[in-house]
Amino acid sequence: MNRIDISTDKRKLDLALIHRFLSEQSTWALGIPFATVQRALEASLCFGAYLDGAQIGFARVITDGATFAYLGDVFVLPEHQGRGYSKRLMEAVMAHPDLQDLRRFLLVTSTAPQLYAQFGFCPAAKPQGFMERLEPDIYKRLAQTQG
Repeated sequence: MNRIDISTDKRKLDLALIHRFLSEQSTWALGIPFATVQRALEASLCFGAYLDGAQIGFARVITDGATFAYLGDVFVLPEHQGRGYSKRLMEAVMAHPDLQDLRRFLLVTSTAPQLYAQFGFCPAAKPQGFMERLEPDIYKRLAQTQG
């Protein structure tokens, strides 16, 4: 496995690559507008994964830095999957000093539960207490109003 570098420096992020993956290849953000991705990254703790200087992966965490965090938008480009890069990215996320001693660290996934289980994530202890307000077609609606 080649050594990858993980950085939280937002200036290094390839916004076009992140947007392209999320809007075209992800199962959770298809059609997301570039401006929405940009706004989300500005308000998040972001982790870029780089191989020979080129970005190959990404993760972001929404957190108050004291009690709560939400992990989202984790990906490694398909051509680089299966080489342990996702695990390395998750190791960096979990080791970040701003994400220690949190009471709750959430994520929603349908794609790699076995990866996250290695880092202590498990099904919610009391799922009946979780509620959501979900707008699954919001990106289509945004595209219509912005187009």
